Parts: sequence; C-alpha cells; structure tokens
Amino acid sequence: MPKHGKNFRKALEGVNLQERLSVEDAVSKSLGASFAKFDETVDVAIRLGVDPKYSDQMVRGAVTLPHGLGKTVRVAVFCKGEKQAEATAAAGADFVGAEDLVAKVKEGWLDFDAAVATPDVMALVGQIGRLLGPRGLMPNAKTGSVTFDVTKAVNELKAGRVDFKVDKAGVLHAPLGKVSFGPEKILGNLKALLETVNRLKPSGAKGTYMLSMAVSTTMGPGFKIDMSQVKKFLEG
Repeated sequence: MPKHGKNFRKALEGVNLQERLSVEDAVSKSLGASFAKFDETVDVAIRLGVDPKYSDQMVRGAVTLPHGLGKTVRVAVFCKGEKQAEATAAAGADFVGAEDLVAKVKEGWLDFDAAVATPDVMALVGQIGRLLGPRGLMPNAKTGSVTFDVTKAVNELKAGRVDFKVDKAGVLHAPLGKVSFGPEKILGNLKALLETVNRLKPSGAKGTYMLSMAVSTTMGPGFKIDMSQVKKFLEG
C-alpha cells in the first residue's frame, strides 16, 4: 500500500525534496505543488540553534504580516468596565466579557481563534489557562495580547498577527497566508516573520541561530531552503 495518496505522488513528479533552494524557488515550488481542492495554507518551519528548556534560549513573539493570513480571525477579549465598550465598538472584537466569558469557556466553549485580556482580569483568565494554553489561545504579555490597549491588539489580530513559539525540539512553525496569495505576498510575509525572529535571537543562543528551514502547504510536500541564501533574501 502506498504511503501517500495519488495526488501527493503526482505533486512530487520531477521534484527532488533533498535539494536546497533559494527562498524564492522554495516558495514558488511549494505553491506549484499544491493540489487540494481548498485554498491551502502556506507554512514555514524553522529549526533554530536554541535549547528551549533554558529560559534564556526561549524564542517567543508575534508579528503582524503585511499581507495578512487570508482568513477571518475571531477574537475574544477578556476585560471589564469601559474596556468592554471599547473592545466591541472601536476594536470590533467578536466576543467580549469577563466572568461570564470565563464561565462559558469552562463549559467547553472555544469558538474563537485568538484572545486578548487586560491586565486586571488575568487572575480570572488564569482559571482557564489549562484550556487555553494547549490550544495557543492564552493571552501573553510578550506577544502583546495582555494589554489595556485592546483596540490595537484586536486590530493587529484581525489584520493577520501571528503569535509564534519555538517548540521543545527547537522548531518554530508559522503560517504565511494562503496559496491564492501568490509568491509575492507569501515572500513578503515570510520576510516580515524572519526579520522578527532575527530580532528575538536570545542572548543564550550560541553558534548558528537559524539552522534549517522548509516551506510547505497544508497537504503538500516540504521544500528545503538553502540557508546561505536567507541573508541575501532579507537584504533584498
């Protein structure tokens, strides 16, 4: 029995997945290998020269992609008082509340894609941390989602802000948009992400920071990038 389906195997015809490509070629080939009937998401995986078990080597942050993500982001805002009116009217949050919203989540409701919280309700939100954390929904000050400036936070999320965090294996995964964006917009989003990841290089990281990188679509194969070409891409 074949390991991959017919369409996947067809996408691999004439493709050498061990070849290291320029950033531009990797993105182009990844888009070209897309075969799903839906508009696939383009993702990047970056292996970093860090050991996340040490606090001074953790890489975590957020970036607002210049071309967005190509999807509607449902934002929940945990806040009280006048901030609730601001979140609803000025920011356009989809769900707003405090104790009531926390209670709803405790009951199993998680129909949102991102969350923002004001600092004064974080003790409340902490009660549902075990539900939000594993799904990447827990507000965090380091990514700008714990703030009194809810309008800015919600607008950034709606515009295509991506929160990222290196995993236990030292790999950072992030979406770059949809296949329908085309190469130019995907490359623009990738450049913004890489610039942000570079700025967040931890003081404890020694040696080469970015070790390897690959671009893929939701259903497609991964195309490896020649790391010697990344600096040229960022300076271009």
